[in-house]
Amino acid sequence: MAEVSEVLMSVLSTIRVPRPGDRVHKDECALSFSSPESEGGLYVCMNSFLGFGSQYVDRHHTRSGQRAYLHIIRTRKAPVSDTLVVLQTFNLMIWLTAVSLAMAGLMSADSVSHALQVQQWDGEVRAESRHAAELKQLDNGVKIPPSGWRCEVCDLQENLWMNLTDGRVFCGRRYFDGSGGNNHALLHFQQTGHPLAVKLGTITPDGADVYSYDEDDMVLDPKLPQHLAHFGIDMMTMEKVRHPYRVGEWEVIQESGATLQPLSGPGLTGMKNLGNSCYLNSVMQVIFTVPDFQSKYVSNIDKIFDDAPSDPTQDFKTQKDFCFQGDQVGIAPRMFKALVGRGHPEFSTNRQQDAQEFLLHFINMVERNCRSGANPSEAFRFLVEERIVCQQSQKAKYTQRVDYILQLPVPMDQATNTEELHEAERRREEADSSGAPPPSPVRAKIPFTACMAALSEPETLTDFWSSAVQAKTTATKTTRFASFPDHLVIQVKKFTFGQDWVPKKLDVSIDVPDTLNLSTLRGAGQQPGEELLPELAPPPLMTPDVEVKAPVLDDSTVSQLCEMGFPLEACRKAVYYTGNTGIDAAMNWVMGHMDDPGGPRCISWMSLCDCLFITGAGPVSNSVLSAPQSNVLERAVDWIFSHLDDLESMEVSEGGRSAAESEGAREPPPGPKVRDGPGKYELFAFISHMGTSTMCGHYVCHIKKDQQWVIFNDQKVCASEKPPKDLGYLYFYRRVTE
Repeated sequence: MAEVSEVLMSVLSTIRVPRPGDRVHKDECALSFSSPESEGGLYVCMNSFLGFGSQYVDRHHTRSGQRAYLHIIRTRKAPVSDTLVVLQTFNLMIWLTAVSLAMAGLMSADSVSHALQVQQWDGEVRAESRHAAELKQLDNGVKIPPSGWRCEVCDLQENLWMNLTDGRVFCGRRYFDGSGGNNHALLHFQQTGHPLAVKLGTITPDGADVYSYDEDDMVLDPKLPQHLAHFGIDMMTMEKVRHPYRVGEWEVIQESGATLQPLSGPGLTGMKNLGNSCYLNSVMQVIFTVPDFQSKYVSNIDKIFDDAPSDPTQDFKTQKDFCFQGDQVGIAPRMFKALVGRGHPEFSTNRQQDAQEFLLHFINMVERNCRSGANPSEAFRFLVEERIVCQQSQKAKYTQRVDYILQLPVPMDQATNTEELHEAERRREEADSSGAPPPSPVRAKIPFTACMAALSEPETLTDFWSSAVQAKTTATKTTRFASFPDHLVIQVKKFTFGQDWVPKKLDVSIDVPDTLNLSTLRGAGQQPGEELLPELAPPPLMTPDVEVKAPVLDDSTVSQLCEMGFPLEACRKAVYYTGNTGIDAAMNWVMGHMDDPGGPRCISWMSLCDCLFITGAGPVSNSVLSAPQSNVLERAVDWIFSHLDDLESMEVSEGGRSAAESEGAREPPPGPKVRDGPGKYELFAFISHMGTSTMCGHYVCHIKKDQQWVIFNDQKVCASEKPPKDLGYLYFYRRVTE
C-alpha cells in the first residue's frame, strides 16, 4: 500500500486543472488523426492537455515522464467513457477522487478545435468609418479599368488597394510569412493622409473590403457606391450575376453520373471538409504524391516525432508529417490548417480561397522551414529568362527570376467553335429581352497549342526606359525557361473581370495533353552578334570650373526609395541619373551601382545579399532583387528579420557569403538553387474548380496512381472513370526520363 500511495502522490503532483488560455486538445491527436471516436479513443495529458492516440501515448509518456492521462472514448451506442490512466503500468486503471476536479475542468473546457471555429468566424461587425461621410475626392480624371491592375510602385499584381481619395493603386501590407504586398498603400497614406482604400477584386453589388489606415481597421463606407463611381466603377447598377449551371460542370468534374468504385489503402485517404477547406484538401493531396515531400516528411517519421517540440501542434514539420498520416475515416486537418493559416488574413478564415494562392503560400511556408537540410520545394522551382529588346536601338537586356508556377493565358479569340458560341449568345440575348429562362451556355473550346502560342509570343512594352537611347521607347519582352523543374505546375488563367466589373470565370474546355515537350521554350541567352543594352552611365566627373545647377528631383520617388532602406544621397542620385522617369528606373539604377565606390551599399543591403545565399538564392542580381513576383527577396527579408541579433557580428566576405560559410567553399554557386533537365513531362494530377469565382464553389483533384486515375473529392476517394482533364484549373506534370 505504501508503494501505491507513493505512486499516487507522484501522479497527483503532475495533474493540473485547465486555466483560461490553456490549449485543450481533447478532440484530436497531436501526432495523428485519432479522436475519441477512433479505435482506442484519445488519451489527454493531464498536465499539458495534449491529446494522443493509443499508438502515440506511450511515446509521449517516455519523452515527458507524464503518467496521468484522461482516456476519452466516444461511441454512438454507449455513453461517453472517461477514465484516468496512470502510465506506470500501462493497463492500470485507477479512479482518483482527488482528481475529479481536474477531470471535470478538462471535460468542460473548450477544445482547441472549438476555439479555432470561433476565431475563424467570418461574421465580423465592422464600424462605419468616421472619414466616409465627408471624404473629399480629387477631380483628377482617374478612371479605374476592370482588370490589368498593378501597384504603381512595384508592379505587384495581387493584394491591390485603390485609394478612395485619389484613385491611385498600391499593394497592401506584407504578411508575417513574407507574402502579401510591399506596404506601398500604407506608405501612400503616410505621405498623403488619404485614409480610405478599397481592395480591388472584392467589389460586388453587395459591397467591398474597405480599410481605414487612419483608424487601422476594416470599416464600412455607406457612400461606397458614390466613391467608386467617382473613378468609373458603377457597382450599384451592376446586375447580380446570374449563374446558371455550366453545362454540367459540377456533374462532369465530380463524375456524378457514374457509380464510382471507392478506394482505400496507402495514399488513398480522404480529407474531411472543415468548411470551405476543399482548396487545402486538393492541394495537399497532390503535394503528398511528390517524392521530395514524401522523403522529407514520411520516410523519417520517427525522427520527426522524436525531435518534435513539447507542443507538436505548433511545429510546422510535425504538422506537415501529420497530414501524411490518417485512416480511412478521412483526415480532418484542423491543427494543420490553423498552423499554416495563422496570421494570414485569408487562409486563417473559413472562407473559400484560391487553390493557386494557397499552393504558393504553402511553398513559401516550406521554404521558411527548410533553411537547412533538404528543401522539397525545389521540385517545383525553376528559372525564367526574360529578354527585352529596345526597338529603337535593337539592343537587348537579359534577366532571370525564380518562379514556381507557369501561368497559361487563355486566348478566347482562338476558340474552334466560334459560330456555336455566337449562336448561343444570340439566344441568350433573345431570352433576356423576352424574359424567358436563359438557355444552357456553350463552352468555348480552346486548343492547348493556342494557349502555348499566346504564352511564348513577345509582349510589347510601350513605356520602356532604354539605356541605349536614354529615353522612353517601345520594347518587346520574350519569356522563356532558363531551367526546367522536376515537377511543373501549370495554372490556366480562367478568372478575370468583365467590363462591367463583375468577376467571372472563363467557361472553357482545353485539350490539355498527357505529355508535354517544352524543349523549344528553353532560353538561349545572348545571341551571336547581339548587342546588350549598356549599363546606366555613372555620374559625370564634375570639376570646379563647371557650373552645376541643382537638379529638380521627384520627391515622391526619392521618398519611396528611402523607405526601402537606401541612403538619401543614393536615392537622389538614382532619381537624377534616370531623369525623373519613375521608381522602376531609379530602382534599377540603385541595384546596378551598389558596388560603386561610395555607392548605396549599406549594412542592411549587405545583409540582404548575404542572406540571399543563406536562403538558397545564389548571387545577387538586379532581377532577383527587383522582381516582385519572386519569393526569393521575400525569403531573404524574412531571414533578416529573424536574425537581427546576428547581423552586427556577421562578417561578409567577397561574394556576399559570411566568412564562416565561405571558408572551404571553392566558389559561390552560379545562381538560385534549381534543378534542370529535359523539358519533357507527363501529367500526373490536376485540380478542378466548380463555380463562378475562386472565392466560392468547390475544388476536387484527380491523381494518377499506378496508371489509374483517382478522384479525391474531400473524404471521398474513388476510381475515376472519365477524368475531366479539359476542365482543370491547376495541372501537375513530372519530368519524363528516357
